[in-house]
Amino acid sequence: MTTLIDQLGEPVCGMTWGWVGTRGTWATPAASASMAAMRENGVTWTAVAYAAVQATAVSTEIPFDQEPTVTDDEVIWAIREAQALGMKVVLKPVVNVADGTWRAHIGFFDWDVPNEPNWTDWFAAYRAFIVHAARTAQAESVEMLCIGCEMVRADGQEVHWRALIAEVREVYTGLITYNCDKYQEDRVTWWDAVDVISSSGYYPIGTWQAHLDRIEAVVEASGKPFFFMEAGCPSRTGSADLPNDWALPGEPSGAEQLRYYRAMFDACAERPWVGGFMLWDWPASLYAREDAATNDDYCPFGKPAGDYLREVYGRMSNREVNA
Repeated sequence: MTTLIDQLGEPVCGMTWGWVGTRGTWATPAASASMAAMRENGVTWTAVAYAAVQATAVSTEIPFDQEPTVTDDEVIWAIREAQALGMKVVLKPVVNVADGTWRAHIGFFDWDVPNEPNWTDWFAAYRAFIVHAARTAQAESVEMLCIGCEMVRADGQEVHWRALIAEVREVYTGLITYNCDKYQEDRVTWWDAVDVISSSGYYPIGTWQAHLDRIEAVVEASGKPFFFMEAGCPSRTGSADLPNDWALPGEPSGAEQLRYYRAMFDACAERPWVGGFMLWDWPASLYAREDAATNDDYCPFGKPAGDYLREVYGRMSNREVNA
């Protein structure tokens, strides 16, 4: 089995930055300070993540060059800012739905029907978005491109995904990954078309070993390297049991986030095929350190999990340097 560490020569000690990529929030002094603070937490890779917005889950237009999506100049700024700080980059263009529907529910009839919105039209718009990002990734020497995130209903459209990946490869020579949703690692049928398998690892705190067993079988069968393109937990009571629920009611709790981080990293440390993490997430406009105790979101800045993260990422990086 080829691991991602074998392929890259280092683990992905990563953090997602800048989500959701709202126009005007990048390429600012605040954004620059935020990225520098992220780097100080032992982060050596970052996912520059931004969303284009379609109107509804059955829309077939993706106006990625319009507000609220960040501009091309802002994307390029973020890539270069990360590179200047010594970080490697995964460019992560994502599609969202304006009415709040989760992108996993974007979907159409399994077959195209005249006068109905369909997968062919949607993928044409989506390919334009992703290939545009791929050209930027190539021009800016980005190490990896993520071609999709948690598109559960779209995952079954194998022919369309393979066509998209082939088109991306015509303009981009770096590594290609797809970020499937949690519980979906063993349901994607086209892993052979990408270079790296990745997923959103928001697994309840007591279930990591069982899910790692399941994912390991996928990784072994595919022969592809793997890492968690998303993972993490809000600093909020109860979140360790439902880490994917960003709206879960609860009180701010750095201890809860730390408890989850420890369980996640300890479980994955036993699996050498886990090539690293792109933790969720670090905002472009960072809260003040003195407000960390009352912040209940995913960002570990100024929280016990942030101190622990520096230790873990430091060990991961040093282990590979000294290997």
